[in-house]
Amino acid sequence: MGQDGPPARLGLGCCVLVLLLLLGRSGSPRTPPAPRAEGQGPAGERAPRGRAGYEGYEAVKKHLGAVGALSKQYWQYLACKVWQDGCEEEKEEQREPSWSLPLVGQDYLEILSAWYCSFGKCCETGDCRIVNNITGLEADLSEQLHGQHLAKEVVVRAVQGFLQSPQPEKALVLSFHGWSGTGKNFVARMVASHLYRDGLRSDCVRVFISLLHFPHHKYLDSYKAQLQRQLSETLQLCRQSLFIFDEAEKLHSSLLDALRPFMAPYSNEDQPDQQRSIFLFLSNLGGNTINEVALDFWRAGRAREEISMEFLEQRLRLELQEPAENSYAHSHLLRENLIDFLVPFLPLEFHHVKLCARDAFLARGLPYSEATLDEVARMMVFVPKEEKLFSAQGCKSVPQRINYFLP
Repeated sequence: MGQDGPPARLGLGCCVLVLLLLLGRSGSPRTPPAPRAEGQGPAGERAPRGRAGYEGYEAVKKHLGAVGALSKQYWQYLACKVWQDGCEEEKEEQREPSWSLPLVGQDYLEILSAWYCSFGKCCETGDCRIVNNITGLEADLSEQLHGQHLAKEVVVRAVQGFLQSPQPEKALVLSFHGWSGTGKNFVARMVASHLYRDGLRSDCVRVFISLLHFPHHKYLDSYKAQLQRQLSETLQLCRQSLFIFDEAEKLHSSLLDALRPFMAPYSNEDQPDQQRSIFLFLSNLGGNTINEVALDFWRAGRAREEISMEFLEQRLRLELQEPAENSYAHSHLLRENLIDFLVPFLPLEFHHVKLCARDAFLARGLPYSEATLDEVARMMVFVPKEEKLFSAQGCKSVPQRINYFLP
């Protein structure tokens, strides 16, 4: 790297910026200077420093050492992001630098990120916070989502294929179905956390809970206008948006129909350049059908992993289309095939609940034994009455149950 080129200026500018910020922060919390005594001159100003001055010098020295820990590779990475000329030959060898720099701290890394984003409009749109870590999503679902082989496969493949498509024809729409506690909310949070650095707190992610955001049917017209406005604002802000609708079965059909323009296939004129949106609907509808299929497989001596997506989705779609008091049956979502995948979440068995209990202990840094996990699982209610095969609450209350085992 030449000493007078743009990358060198970038590294120097960043160092100066961080140094100034460190110097400003090294004395925090800041205390106002003591009033100067009458007649005190320059010599009097230097007199009180002594030990405090030495400690301040050591603090600044320590911070400077921390800044020096940022490797040359990191500066090259930032430089190539801003000035891409001459970086092509290094792309295969260059890897994104690690963010685990304990001496620097997250505050300083956020400062650097904000400074980098000032070169473009990424911070204004939120796009600089999009990470699309599909590899991490697949790994975490495999490790932390228990008993849901269908959901793991469908979600990863659908999201990955959608994001890799050069020009998708429509928004990606996934509808999660199953009993409470089977992992629908967990997967939605996981998708958000791996597509966006800020997860559910991202400006590009909007979460709607039916009974919280749309509680009164007499205000449907107002809800529709607000909903469409909020979706439009998010789409204008972000080139990639994620919309999550919890308790979707309680959404009025007119609200679902209000979403139709955002899910319908793009025409040649109205498709925004490289704009993508993902819709996730979370619903308890179809839970009984899914459980019946899982129970039939168990009674036939077949493993639940043999349940195919084609068979179960077909049964689920038929149930949702039956004339009933549910919003899906009366909306355009199913009639016009706007939902790309109906994702079934299977009921959880005893050993799945034990895995959830293990995760809960690990998340809190608590010791556990196999006997403890068995005892937690036995505290749950299992159905049907004869077989007692499936947890009636899934894993929903497991984190609260382990409180009984605290010393």
